[in-house]
Amino acid sequence: MSVTKAVIPAAGLGTRFLPATKATPKEMLPVVDKPAIQYVVEESVRAGLDDVLIITGRNKVALEDHFDRNWELEAALEAKGDQHRLARVRESADLGKVHFVRQGQPLGLGHAVLVAKEHVGNHPFAVLLGDDLIDSRDHLLEEMVRVREEKGGSVIALMEVPEESVHLYGCAAVQPAGGDDVVRITGLVEKPDAADAPSNLAIIGRYILDPSVFEVLEHTKPGRGGEIQLTDALQELAVSDAPGGGVHGVVFRGRRYDTGDRLDYLKAVVKLGLVHPELGHDFGEWLDEFARERMQALSPR
Repeated sequence: MSVTKAVIPAAGLGTRFLPATKATPKEMLPVVDKPAIQYVVEESVRAGLDDVLIITGRNKVALEDHFDRNWELEAALEAKGDQHRLARVRESADLGKVHFVRQGQPLGLGHAVLVAKEHVGNHPFAVLLGDDLIDSRDHLLEEMVRVREEKGGSVIALMEVPEESVHLYGCAAVQPAGGDDVVRITGLVEKPDAADAPSNLAIIGRYILDPSVFEVLEHTKPGRGGEIQLTDALQELAVSDAPGGGVHGVVFRGRRYDTGDRLDYLKAVVKLGLVHPELGHDFGEWLDEFARERMQALSPR
């Protein structure tokens, strides 16, 4: 079956960005001139997955408002003849079929995926984590969909990380699978110590999941942190011979921006600001000038 549905978990509290996220969902923090979650929905739609379910929690109404029409604002812009801003305001409402459901309890990523069962049904689907932005010039999700269609089962995105960062991710044990950047997953470990990691291939926030994952998640016990870990369910699927079993990985070597960490969020704003079609040139010139002034201020006299 073709992959046409996407699930975006967005129920987190965003505690690393307090106090900015006290009243504003972390997914609505701007990256240049769009909220982070809009980049993720745009990526899904570009890959042909225009049926999008966003898993939310309390105090996330701003997400629903953002992907809805704002008639008062649109009327004001139309009256001014500001067609450019009017188009940008309507853009988020016209992206695709965006739905919302609440997670209820913050029981982990695996639980958030399980909440999507009724909407997804017996279809393969993508899971896109809102903290990971993939550059629009790279086509990771499209490649993952292709691998799913070719090999079946589930597909996860992997990225090489330094050894000292392995403990921050789920890591994969792999075997070759007929391509430089496509591997078969033989084992998964959630946030291992560097000495125990099976490789330096870390799981990043893109998945194509077979619907059989729901049955596995329903009997997956809470793991690390007392949460239902999607990694644990994928580990079971990776060694399963049942229909829908088997997990492959796509090793991503493109541009990824982490907006879940304050420092990496700032880096993402700078990098995406530099390629912005309206702001990039002027911002780049200012950044070069600022960097020169900073180097001069830091150099010994």
